[in-house]
Amino acid sequence: MAVHFGEFVFDEHTRQLLRGGQVVPLSPKTFELLRNLLRRRPAAVSKAELQALIWPETHVTPASLASVASDLRGVLLERRGRPRFIRTVHGFGYAFCGEAVEVRERAQAEASLSGPIYRLIWKRREIDLSEGENILGRDRDSVAWIDSPTVSRRHARILVSGDQAILEDLGSRNGTWIRGRKVTGPIRLSDLDEVRVGSVVTLFRVLEPDETEQTP
Repeated sequence: MAVHFGEFVFDEHTRQLLRGGQVVPLSPKTFELLRNLLRRRPAAVSKAELQALIWPETHVTPASLASVASDLRGVLLERRGRPRFIRTVHGFGYAFCGEAVEVRERAQAEASLSGPIYRLIWKRREIDLSEGENILGRDRDSVAWIDSPTVSRRHARILVSGDQAILEDLGSRNGTWIRGRKVTGPIRLSDLDEVRVGSVVTLFRVLEPDETEQTP
């Protein structure tokens, strides 16, 4: 997956940051900081955890992390005191605060041209749903990771098979709802269905391939 935010595209697979189609140089440590903040967005990540992720076998001082964060802000053209993407959580750590959209690589998108494309929209995120099981929950391995105390670790799932998508609750504590009704068994999803997991409201979309450039 690549992530688009502002005028930038961050591709973890190719280890590149692009701005207007041009590669923006990133140091290894700056790359790791951006990668981990994007992975955890919009949650804040502690300094201790970031230091362990970026320098896994080396003890460093907080000043080292602050220096890398400053370098990243420079790369992202942020103005002092006016964060667009990187937010300082004083006394704790950092968070990615910008609007970001996950996009498929070109080859993956072309492979899906034979059928509809399914997405789940939550806040500023557009999450592609793949063939098979797509877990919604607080588990970080979930396809749709939703960081809310009202959401169970494995809250619900959407099963995609060809031209249909089926929603099921997975015994969650606070329930799964569709169109204002509680889900008590498998139910087929339709375009523009409102899906609520716990207190979190998402929107289910069914798109044709030529509609994926910009989701309405």
